[in-house]
Amino acid sequence: MHMTKGKKVYDVIVAGVGAMGAATCWQLAKRGKRVLGLERFDIPHAMGSSHGMNRIIRLAYFEHSSYVPLLRRAYELWREAETLWGEQLLFITGGVDAGPEDGRVVRGALASCREHGLAHEVVSAEELARRHPGWRLPTSHVAVLQPDGGFVASERAISAHAAMAIAAGADIHGREAVIAWEPTPSGVRVRTERGTYEAERLVLATGAWIGDHVPELAGKAVPERQVLGWFRPLTPASFALGNFPVGIIDDAKLVYVFPQWGVPGFKLGVYNHLRESGHGDALSREPNARDESLLREAVRRYFPDADGSVLALRACLFTNVADEHFVVDTLPGAPQVVVASPCSGHGFKFASVMGEVLADLAVGASPAFDLELFRLARLGARR
Repeated sequence: MHMTKGKKVYDVIVAGVGAMGAATCWQLAKRGKRVLGLERFDIPHAMGSSHGMNRIIRLAYFEHSSYVPLLRRAYELWREAETLWGEQLLFITGGVDAGPEDGRVVRGALASCREHGLAHEVVSAEELARRHPGWRLPTSHVAVLQPDGGFVASERAISAHAAMAIAAGADIHGREAVIAWEPTPSGVRVRTERGTYEAERLVLATGAWIGDHVPELAGKAVPERQVLGWFRPLTPASFALGNFPVGIIDDAKLVYVFPQWGVPGFKLGVYNHLRESGHGDALSREPNARDESLLREAVRRYFPDADGSVLALRACLFTNVADEHFVVDTLPGAPQVVVASPCSGHGFKFASVMGEVLADLAVGASPAFDLELFRLARLGARR
């Protein structure tokens, strides 16, 4: 930063120091930029989308094959971050994408594998259970096995990116919510609960609160309550790190699973959960018996050897747009403002590379990736 008439002026202000914002602060600070990161909660915290120990990372991306180049770079940057930080953040377990052979998960995963030449294998439900006894799919299902799947230690990764950004000279403020921003002749002005700041550029990465800060996303980026569960395995070895691959099952709703790691228990979640949506401040963070019942139903259906007592339940938020792709763009009429909403429940694995992409956009450089799929305009004008 520098001082102008008694005010601190930054090159870039990053609103939201979660998954994407912390990585962006790090990428900008290591380039020598004057960075201010503003987070309304703690760093990290349990009010948003990235707590609960870990998040899946996978190359066989069924959602769209154009994500794969971003993922290749994400893996590289996660490994770089953990080397610099001195703590493992990326854990490779192998990955399973399972479901009916003609279902969207298997078809999409295979399309990404074939288009990008990813190592993979297709096996029957019986063969998957033989190799990994914790998995018990219906005989009508098949599984795409991809050896590079795994998980990122999500809360530790946010801490690592934020701490490395601070060490590189960034100013990071926790417990300071952004109230409003406005364009200025020289960039932007940001008003918070504690003060007013100016910068040449602004990155808005406020997760479930993005609609409060970007009118074009109001009513279009919709927070949704999710609950994750950890259950006591009846056969612990079957769900141990090293024996159990992360995975996704194509059910009426998607089921996603992790080996035991970090805290006791086998971890499972169900996409869209109870389909409870609303403002980020209004959604309950307190899990309940109904949440547990929905999760246990999935445990019993696919992982009966993990149907022990519940050990933990954690509520978090997804922030969904209609097509479930990311929003990564500059604002129409305000090109100095970058919008980052890589959400819809599948964003965390990309945080490392999105930090690089958003830093590029924030300094006026062209990112090395095709971002056409993520343009804001595709969501239409606000009504």
